[in-house]
Amino acid sequence: MSFSNPDDDALRALFDRVRTIAVIGLSPQPARPSFRVAQAMQRYGFRIVPVRPLVDAVLGEKAYASLADIPFPIDLVDVFRAAEHVPAIVEQCLALHLPSIWIQEGIVHDAAAHQAQTGGMTVVMDRCLLKEYVRLKTA
Repeated sequence: MSFSNPDDDALRALFDRVRTIAVIGLSPQPARPSFRVAQAMQRYGFRIVPVRPLVDAVLGEKAYASLADIPFPIDLVDVFRAAEHVPAIVEQCLALHLPSIWIQEGIVHDAAAHQAQTGGMTVVMDRCLLKEYVRLKTA
């Protein structure tokens, strides 16, 4: 069974629901894609929550070592980690009853994506959060 992403209407609805985005693997280095995407989404009005051990803050927001350490609700988990880390991230999301996960462009793990969907999460995989937001919400 192959994974398929939500259609454009479902993605628009997702963007309408999301206010707080936990970004796993958010780099403090401005040249990195995770920093550029998170910074742009922050400029569009989303609260960005860095999830990265050993970093105090990124983009002016306190960083957390793990999803479980975040003391407030998260609407979307944006993943900037290699595919082999995705199953463990999905497990954390399911354990915390998080509603949505976005696995960034170039990162594919079909089994983990299906597990997240089966667990009731909205799942987007192998797409760029920023590109899709600009395409669907700013045009």
